[in-house]
Amino acid sequence: MSTTNSLPNYINGQWCTSSATEHLDVINPATAEVLARVPLSTAADVDQAVQAAAEAFVNWRRTPPTERVQYLFKLKNLMEENFEDLACTITLECGKTLAESKGEMRRAIENVEVACGIPVMMQGTNLEDVARGIDEMMIRQPLGVAAVIGPFNFPGMIPFWFLPYALACGNTYIVKPSEKVPLTMQKIFRLFEKAGLPKGVVNLVNGAKEAVDAILDHSKIRAISFVGSTPIAKYIYSRAAANGKRVQCQGGAKNPLIVLPDADMDMTTRIAADSAFGCAGQRCLAASIAVTVGKARKTFTDAIAEAAKKRVVGHGLDQNVEMGPVITAQSKARIEELVQKGVDEGASVLVDGRSPKISGYEKGHFIRPTILENINPTGEIASTEIFGPVLSLIHLETIEQAIALVNSGQYGNMACLFTTSGAAARKFRYEAEAGNIGINIGVAAPMAFFPFSGWKESFFGDLHGQSHHAVEFFTQTKVVVERWPSDWSRQF
Repeated sequence: MSTTNSLPNYINGQWCTSSATEHLDVINPATAEVLARVPLSTAADVDQAVQAAAEAFVNWRRTPPTERVQYLFKLKNLMEENFEDLACTITLECGKTLAESKGEMRRAIENVEVACGIPVMMQGTNLEDVARGIDEMMIRQPLGVAAVIGPFNFPGMIPFWFLPYALACGNTYIVKPSEKVPLTMQKIFRLFEKAGLPKGVVNLVNGAKEAVDAILDHSKIRAISFVGSTPIAKYIYSRAAANGKRVQCQGGAKNPLIVLPDADMDMTTRIAADSAFGCAGQRCLAASIAVTVGKARKTFTDAIAEAAKKRVVGHGLDQNVEMGPVITAQSKARIEELVQKGVDEGASVLVDGRSPKISGYEKGHFIRPTILENINPTGEIASTEIFGPVLSLIHLETIEQAIALVNSGQYGNMACLFTTSGAAARKFRYEAEAGNIGINIGVAAPMAFFPFSGWKESFFGDLHGQSHHAVEFFTQTKVVVERWPSDWSRQF
């Protein structure tokens, strides 16, 4: 990628220069190297993309779904062929390990595969003789122009929670990737180009707040998807909804792991460490709090501390590295300030990963795995999304207390339980107030054929991304009631 030229937008089937006067550097978080320059596109750029998408929608919605999915089949094959390159690009601009980037791209491809089933998934319903001689049916039709405002932590996967379903249902689409990680979508749109989609069906607009606000306000955009922090999710949901749009906004999280005394401690420790420290803790399903119950306290505390100390941190492309950097220097400073906030509230630092020295990558935005012990359950650190490789420990005496703690939080994205008791597992999954539940699972990420659920302040909207929820979100229902004369001789 050029470090001098601005990245282009992709509008109406063509790569084009943004009208932006401001640009940002795209930084490799492991090296602080400038990878490219991204334009902060204007409202005029967004309007150009919307007009192209609106014009393309006229013919795209009339394209049979069996034909629409042929483009997705082509895209899926192209993504497979370019799998390694896409994964490397994610690691370069996002910082996660190559294995994590490959996992991300695998989930993106799975969503394309599921969306290829749209001829079945988009079907309506019908019933004859709702009254004598009268039949009634419900059909699904596309909305029009839709858009996604993507986050930095999964530049390849998260847009695909929405995009393939929108296209398969007959909508046209606009992608606004995070300005921190725009390179992955540049490469994916090269693949869209190769797949031969009609002009205007998919469009790419780089940018930041001005582009976002233009998307939220544009009268021809019918539906918006977003993943990010809760404050921004609230802003996007309220502004877009006020403009009469369908909106689905995935917000923040404070995901708890509950460890019972009967858990398989070796397995639990390994899974908990991957959950808390994988992707440097920068995922909405990362474990934030580990709650030990009863006699699990000492065994798990000792084991997770040892696992944190041993985790290999470095450049995600280097062999054997298990955790990369956080996304920016500002994120690193914010995370370290929150760790200190926990200490100020009475917590002790069991494993301190602040200000590490990573040989060869001294300019990178690195924090080693960090564990806070004895945090104040009513303090700020217990309820704040840190979004970094920091795990807080809390000890309680019963599973009832643990479930009460889960349910007292403002978020409801994920909650996990580690146990060998089926009765405890059923109680937890029944009573825990979170949209994604894991039993002996550290990251309860739904497969593409299930919706990515979220409750409370972890989600704003009614329908989630992926699977049937995405189909419902990107279609509107139309009910048709029909009566036909029974005496056909009168017609001729």
